Order: sequence, then C-alpha cells, then structure tokens
Amino acid sequence: MNQKLEDLLQLALQTSEETRERTEDLNVGFNGNNRTWEVIVKYHGSLDRLRTLNVKVEYLIAGYAILTVPEQLVEAVAELEEIEYVEKPKRYFYQVTDPVQDSCIAQVSGRDFSLTGTGVVTRNEALSGTGTLEGTGTLTGVGVLIAVLDSGIDYRLPEFRRADGSTRIRYLWDQTLRADEENTALEAEQGIWSGEGQRRPPEEQGISPGERQRRPPEGFEQGVEFDAGQINAALQAPSVQQFRLLPSMDTGGHGTAVAGIAAGYSAGSYCGVAPGAELLIVKLGTPDASAFPRTTEIMRGVTWALGKAQELQMPLAINLSFGNNYGAHDGSSLIERFLDNAAEIGRTVICVGSGNEGANGGHLAGSLERTGSMAGLPSGRQPAFFYRSAQVELAVAEYEQSLNVQLWQNYSDSYRIYLRSPGGQETQLPESVEGGKYTLQLEQTEILVYMGEPTPYAAPREIYLDMLPVGRPYINSGVWIFRLEPLEVVTGNYYFYLPSSAARNERTEFYRSTPDVTLTIPSTAAKVITVGAYDSVYDAYADFSGRGYADLTRTIGVVTAGVAKPDLVAPGVGVLAPDIYGGNVPVTGTSFATPIVSGSAALLMEWGIVRGNDPFLYGEKVKAYLRKGARPLRGETTYPNERVGWGKLCVSESLPE
Repeated sequence: MNQKLEDLLQLALQTSEETRERTEDLNVGFNGNNRTWEVIVKYHGSLDRLRTLNVKVEYLIAGYAILTVPEQLVEAVAELEEIEYVEKPKRYFYQVTDPVQDSCIAQVSGRDFSLTGTGVVTRNEALSGTGTLEGTGTLTGVGVLIAVLDSGIDYRLPEFRRADGSTRIRYLWDQTLRADEENTALEAEQGIWSGEGQRRPPEEQGISPGERQRRPPEGFEQGVEFDAGQINAALQAPSVQQFRLLPSMDTGGHGTAVAGIAAGYSAGSYCGVAPGAELLIVKLGTPDASAFPRTTEIMRGVTWALGKAQELQMPLAINLSFGNNYGAHDGSSLIERFLDNAAEIGRTVICVGSGNEGANGGHLAGSLERTGSMAGLPSGRQPAFFYRSAQVELAVAEYEQSLNVQLWQNYSDSYRIYLRSPGGQETQLPESVEGGKYTLQLEQTEILVYMGEPTPYAAPREIYLDMLPVGRPYINSGVWIFRLEPLEVVTGNYYFYLPSSAARNERTEFYRSTPDVTLTIPSTAAKVITVGAYDSVYDAYADFSGRGYADLTRTIGVVTAGVAKPDLVAPGVGVLAPDIYGGNVPVTGTSFATPIVSGSAALLMEWGIVRGNDPFLYGEKVKAYLRKGARPLRGETTYPNERVGWGKLCVSESLPE
C-alpha cells in the first residue's frame, strides 16, 4: 500500500476498468482512449523529468500540479521523491435546489433596487467606471474582478454589457472547446512568434479580433480562451454569425444566473450586487466529460483567474458554487489545501457555497454509548466492554444503480464492523487487508471495500464501500445495517457520508441522519468564505443549506480547531437571476447565495483597495469585516453557530465607520 496515494485512487487502481465504469466515482479521471489517469499532486522541486516518461505536467500554484500519467506508471510516479501526495479528480455538483434588497447593499450603493434602473448610479457610471463615484454611497465594484467558475455564461445578454454594448467580460475560458490546431501550425509558419518566444499581439499580426486563432490560455492545454476584443467582435456581428465567432454556450443557465447575481446589470430590468465589476468567466469541463466539473478543472480555473488578476493588477473575488461529499470534511484534501494557498495569493477573496445537503439525509455522525462508570480508570484507551455497540440504518431506494458509503473514524479507535443486507445476510468486514481492497457479495449486490489507513495528509481512517448490482440493473433496495462493535476506544466517534444528493435517489438516506457537518467540499477549506443560505421572506435559516460545526470537540471533521463554519448566510430562496432566455427567474440554493457574497466582497475591495481607504482589504480581512457586520436572524440565539455562522450578510454594517 502506497501511503502517497489517497484511498479512492488506490481502490480505483486495484479495480478493473469494467467494474469502475459501473460506479459513480472510481473511473473519474481515467481516459480509456489513451489509457491515462489525470491526477492531482502535491510536489516539491521540479517535475520536468517526468516528461521523459510520457507524463504531461501542468504546473499550478504553491506546489500543486496536474499530471496525465499512463495507467501503468501511476504507482511508479507516486514513488518519486518529488511527489508528496496524489489524488484522483472528483465530480462536483452545482448547488441548486430581489438578491440584494435583504443584504444592506442599497445603503452603500445609493441604488434603487426596485429594478427600474433609476438609482443614483447611472448605467454609464456603474458599467463604464467613468462616472464620479465618491463616498460609500455609490459602491458598484468598479476596478474589481469577479471570477465565476461555473457552467459558462450567455455573453450576449445585456446584463454583461456596458452602455455602449461592449462586453464587461475581460476574459472567457471555455474548457470544453477544442483549440484550433491547424491555425496554431499556420501561425508558427507565418512567424507570428516573437524572438523571445512569445506570441506577438494580434494588432501587430494584422489579424482582426474575429479572425484570431482559438487557443488555450498560455500555460494550459485545455479549451479555448477569448479576450474582450474577441467577445466584442462576436457581439458586433450579425446574430447568425455570433456562435461561429465565439462558440461558447451556457446550455443549463447555472453560470449565467450566478454571474448575473454577482455583477449583472440591465437598465429597467435587473441589477446585481456589483454592476461595476468586470468578469472573468471559466466554463468548467472537458469536451467529452459529463455535465459536472471535476477537481482538476476547478484547480486550473482558479490558477488561471489568479494569473489574470495579477496581469491586470486588479483585486479579485472568486465564486465557486458547487461541492462534493467525498472526504473527511476536515480540510485535508488537496482541493481544500489548494484553495487555502490560493486565498493567500495576490489581493484575493474566495467565496464557496456550503452546499444543499443540510436536510438530505446523507450524513450520520455518532459516538459509542458508555454503559458503565469509568471512575478510577486511567485516561486514554478504555475497555471495550464499557461501550455499547452502535447500529446505523441506511435506507436504499429502488432503482439505485450504484451507491458508495464512506465511514470515517479516529485511528485510535478500533471497531469490529458488520454489514447486513435488506434480506438478512450478514458479514463481518476484515479489520485489515493487504493492499486495502476487499470484495464481498450480499444478495445481488457486490461490495468493493477499501480499508484505508492514515496518510501524511490525513489523520482519520476511512472505510469506503462501493455497492454494485450483480445480475440485475440495480442494487438491493431496503434497509442496510452497519453494526459497530467496540474493540478499543478512545473517542468512540464515527462519521458516515453518502454521495451528494444530486448523485443518488432522494429516498436513499440514513435513518436518524445528522444535519450538522453537511458542508460540501471545498467549502470546508479554512481560508475561503463559506456561504450558507437563508430565506429572506421569513428571515430564517433555509433547512437545505449545508451546516457546519456544532461540536467543537469533534476529533475529525473540523477544518481548524475552534473555527466555525459557515462564515455567514445570504439570501438563497427565490433569488431573482437572469436566465439564458433573456428574462429573470427566481432560483434557490446556496449556489445563488454565494454570488451575493462574492459581489459584496467586490464592493468592500472597491472601497478599500480601489478608492484607497484600506489597501489591505482582501483575504481574511474581508472575511472578518463581513462577519463583524453580519446581523442576527429570527430563531438563532447564539453566534457563531452551525447553521448561519456569524449571521446574515449586511454590507453597510461591514464597512468601517
């Protein structure tokens, strides 16, 4: 067992491709056409020598990289001294189930949010940045970048254009498009490269914006990057030619809604939080992937956005409105660590939605119950007979094609684990297995089990189970029972997680589920602003919103000792947003609470950095100001708490007096 490889990747490498394809997660990151794995690594030194092994290296930030490795070389690459830890990508799910009126934004913007376009700030002032914007009464986000990493954007909508019709999108990177390889070769033949090995500006090449070659961003090999000139060329073309010039679409509308809430503006019809901000857009994905983004695509997008902000010398707010349930929820995964590092680069704020798993029954936490007095016994490990066995019931709905279950525990605790199927068949899981993988069958369900160990990057132990049907399309439905019998106890705590609700039947859930610590990853990263949702009509917590930490004595699952999550909540029920059909629609979910906070962070950074009131107003300082200004909600008596953190967003109270 290679401790540099995460549990899920080790299980995937020990499982046949045919079996992996039947699971939800094990085959994510594998390319069957060229037999390669895409993996995320934490490294030191240089990885350039890997290229001699036919390994593609994409350097990110802060000692992170993405490797594309031939299948047979994954374990050998992990053994290299430069490689510290390796994970496979995971799929992330969008958090879907008047945005600014309830967040004290009108007080700092001087705008009328009746959506009539008659506020103090005119369209020209808000969108061109040429108006006189003095004092705290007219903040619009001018001079600040908002990066939206999502499903793309409908760049043609008026909400994302200036008064003269030009775009407010500085750059758009569509990761799902294929670059124009023929034009790349043609440019090289025509001497378009400068003597320093850099591409000459298009105007020096005699190339119009509409004729520019489609290529990935510099330093990346995936997708196509468009700048404002190319977007404007498409906008000025007849509608029948726009898609040919710029073939990027947001077919689902999620990214368009998120960008609109954060920074949209259309006179007389819509006003987002920061209508003066400029946009960086990343359409996440690959040309042949599913509709859900992966870890690697998110990490590329964050790296790209940080680079653009440094190039443009502008403060940056990054919006991430998606999440995943796989992991210990303790900040130990590479995506969580990566975002913590990213939040410290440049003048940056990263806002992440807490997810919509609060009321979906996908998490159960418990502790073995004591059966007798321990007075007089030494502290530390306690005799198992002082604890009662725990039983966990999992209801599996009909028509589940596969299902995985994570069990996380403190490594100091030892349990004997039994699994019983709905029909009464029962087996004991082995306490340890050479290589970690174990396969069993109960009724018509095959179960892949991986018995994990602590790693250099994660202290808790994971037992991972992947359930697959045998001889039928679906796994056995009914009540599955896990029984934990104590062998040696220190904490007695255990934590179960199911996949995100978007990946399972809504009736598949734990009985007696635990709503606390249902934040989705990566909102569990310590240095991001974690955003939950509340219902502004009732001034109350929205029960779907992912909850954080109620018990700060937890031995795993706490991002940092003493840190509470979420940081705050914003309106997330019936939020008005632009849609891809040219209208406005109400949307619900933490996906749409998050851009309200991202836009608010842009307002604070405009006040502090752009206007010179506080050149250090970014990163953790923005988080501290937003927490300080948060207001109480109905029914919440203590702050911070696991449901709403420090309270509901109030921008006007977050600015210093």
